[in-house]
Amino acid sequence: MLEIGLFNRQNSITQAGFRNLANVYYNLPPALLYEQAVLRREAQITAQGAICARTGQHTGRSAQDKFIVRSDETENTVWWEQNKPMAPAHFDALYAEFLAFAQRRDLFVQDLIAGAEQDCALRVRIITEQAWHSLFIRNLLIRPEKEELAEFVQDMIILHMPSFEAMPCRHFCRSSTLIACDLSRKIVLIGGTSYAGEIKKSVFTVLNYILPPKGILPMHCSANMGEAGDTALFFGLSGTGKTTLSATAERILIGDDEHGWSKKGIFNFEGGCYAKTIHLSPKAEPEIYAATQKFGTVLENIVLNADHEPEFDNDSLTENTRCAYPLNFIANAASGGRAGPPKNIIMLTADAFGIMPPIARLDKAQAMYHFLSGYTAKTAGTEKGITEPQATFSACFGAPFMPRLPTEYSALLGELISKYEAECWLVNTGWTGGAYGTGQRMPLAATRALLAQALNGSLAENTDFRRDKWFGFAVPVHVNGVDDKWLIPEDTWQDKTAYAEQAAKLVAMFSKNFAKFSLYVSEEVRAAAPHLPAA
Repeated sequence: MLEIGLFNRQNSITQAGFRNLANVYYNLPPALLYEQAVLRREAQITAQGAICARTGQHTGRSAQDKFIVRSDETENTVWWEQNKPMAPAHFDALYAEFLAFAQRRDLFVQDLIAGAEQDCALRVRIITEQAWHSLFIRNLLIRPEKEELAEFVQDMIILHMPSFEAMPCRHFCRSSTLIACDLSRKIVLIGGTSYAGEIKKSVFTVLNYILPPKGILPMHCSANMGEAGDTALFFGLSGTGKTTLSATAERILIGDDEHGWSKKGIFNFEGGCYAKTIHLSPKAEPEIYAATQKFGTVLENIVLNADHEPEFDNDSLTENTRCAYPLNFIANAASGGRAGPPKNIIMLTADAFGIMPPIARLDKAQAMYHFLSGYTAKTAGTEKGITEPQATFSACFGAPFMPRLPTEYSALLGELISKYEAECWLVNTGWTGGAYGTGQRMPLAATRALLAQALNGSLAENTDFRRDKWFGFAVPVHVNGVDDKWLIPEDTWQDKTAYAEQAAKLVAMFSKNFAKFSLYVSEEVRAAAPHLPAA
């Protein structure tokens, strides 16, 4: 075995049980990972200098193929209604097979950090079968200094082997794809999928498990900061606008996807961004577009033309096209990944029914209710089998990554909202004028204008609000620079009866979904539920 690169000799990969390997590449920088990826025909170089890879049949997460080890520690701490269990003995046998499968192969290792707050940092060793995955996760997590690498000792290990195919009858799983997570030992095994997002979300899952007992709220959100130091959080599932709306030239970007909220403030879990690129343009999203033109950026499932120019409007492989780049590729990104507690909390929903207003003000109970509900629409390509938007409820706006009961996270959120007196808003980036297929997507310009006034305080201070008859939250009646017609969803529908019927259906969906949480929340939160208006 030939070990190449920078690593701690006392923490060689052999310490994790690997034997009879070919070459092991430790902590290679981008240029050397480019070289390996191209030599192995894993990826192509674009005309602008980024690297472009394809993930094959898996162009999104395989949520149904994820398992958590059910041990004595996790028996009473994991939300088993959402997370599939795996017996410890089955995980151990699977781990042994992964180690055996790795023999005589080249492996790429990155030693990285998750968590910009030192007291909460998780040191992660990611071992991958392909060079481009090594570059991907190097872009996404926090990169230690060389001096730190020399002394690096991991808290967590991820082994990613796309060519390993699980067997349901042998590995007690659903398909040839398998993501198995041992939260007690902090070991994750990923097989049968090349979709790089599985790696980053595995780190997020572990952080979501270990931080709440420390009084730290892990959040599936982006974050940015104004010149005055006012921090804003943007909760939402993939495709709702977290990255797009937080990456703006007017504010400083803290991070685009995963953060923690501690007594010291907000801190980024990551050191990079993983942005959607379908229909990406330099006019609408100049910061993200510029990042796709840089050496070191990883493009995922984006078609290149004959001159190796990316075709961002081409969805022939998937609508879930992506780019992964270091945070410092954004010109106005915050150094250090930390900021004070938020002044504003934005909950993003892509409402596929066209019922939600473009923005609504929430009190604390309503914020906790909508945080637990996590209503949005899964967008095409985000998960395998999703070909068009589908209404869904995802607790805490990230249920697939939340091992604990959602009420643990919502209780923490409520405490923090009260302590720091944060303003809370619900923003619909989905449909208006009708449901998906009839209506239109909410104009991005209108959303940006509404958010700008929410974040600078003028919306809360200088605007009249009406009470929504279905959801009870406060909706502005007029906002400078925004056509009034967007503010009243019913007025954008030609058929008012159809609107009322659709709204009633959505209220019923909220009620049905929230029933599982009703016994675990206060009467105040239960009273924040939507209801049918009086006749």
